[in-house]
Amino acid sequence: MDAVRLILTSRRALAGSGEVPQIMAEVWQAQSLAQAIGSRLAVFGPPQLRGEALGLTELAGRGCGVLDEPDLGPGELRAAQLTELGDARQALLGLGGLLGEVGIALVGVASAADDEGTYWQCMEAIDAADESRDRVLEMLRRLADGEGALAAALEGA
Repeated sequence: MDAVRLILTSRRALAGSGEVPQIMAEVWQAQSLAQAIGSRLAVFGPPQLRGEALGLTELAGRGCGVLDEPDLGPGELRAAQLTELGDARQALLGLGGLLGEVGIALVGVASAADDEGTYWQCMEAIDAADESRDRVLEMLRRLADGEGALAAALEGA
């Protein structure tokens, strides 16, 4: 499945999750998907994105690492369903939106947390989601810079 469809599926699932365990499982799924997209971009993406994509992979991995791994059945791990990136710009725009929604969901969980462990787990996951989103925004900026340079070169030719 292409990245944009998986991102949309994750956004819907996160929006539809109600209880804290569901929200945390969807946050983990989103970070896992960000890690897979970063990895794919690092290998197959535009050259100007590869360094930032590696950083995204590491940060999203950290985001998964601070959360309890959800109990997923066979075929439920969305990141494993990623078969193609499609348009890198569209995938990054969607991923940036998803990571922003992850941060908002985590703030909600943290503010209602009854125990310190859940609160701090959310704080660390918020930090990882914010840093991952920053990497996505940087990659979008680099894509835009690259498109501008290409347009200028074509105009000068």
